[in-house]
Amino acid sequence: MVTIYEGKPGLSRRELLKRGGIGALLVVAGNAVISPENAWGLETATLKPETMATLIQMARDIYPHDQLADRFYAIAVKGHDEQAGKDSKHKELIEAGIADLDKRAGTSGYRGLGWEEERVAVLRAIETTPFFQAVRGGLVVSLYNQKEIWPVFGYEGESYSKGGYISRGFDDIEWL
Repeated sequence: MVTIYEGKPGLSRRELLKRGGIGALLVVAGNAVISPENAWGLETATLKPETMATLIQMARDIYPHDQLADRFYAIAVKGHDEQAGKDSKHKELIEAGIADLDKRAGTSGYRGLGWEEERVAVLRAIETTPFFQAVRGGLVVSLYNQKEIWPVFGYEGESYSKGGYISRGFDDIEWL
């Protein structure tokens, strides 16, 4: 049986294939979120695995970097699970925030929305809430402080231990 995907009007086959390769399928099993395609998993201790899977998608939508694998976003949101284990108010904030996000997204839930534009529209509706601010604020540090992804962005790390920036090309401005 062959299924034909109609897509949005004006979406070319090439664009559909490009979009299909971004973001892998996340499987929720027991107390874990698993990416069988990319061979990684994230075990949850306090938050529901469905909540963590939604946080991973939300993190990707807030700070979209197509060149980063979902596992980096999973590492970035893992802190919410750890904090929820120590602080019941944080757990309540995250679980209630995800429930509200899914409700606003409709019957399919936030992760069920197939297009990034639809998910971003839902996020814009909640961007002033304490839930959104907690997730976004945590991501600034937890995502970009992963040394493994620094080369993707061209960041070499701190320079003090290497003699500083003066003799290491502080004025090499290729991006300007």
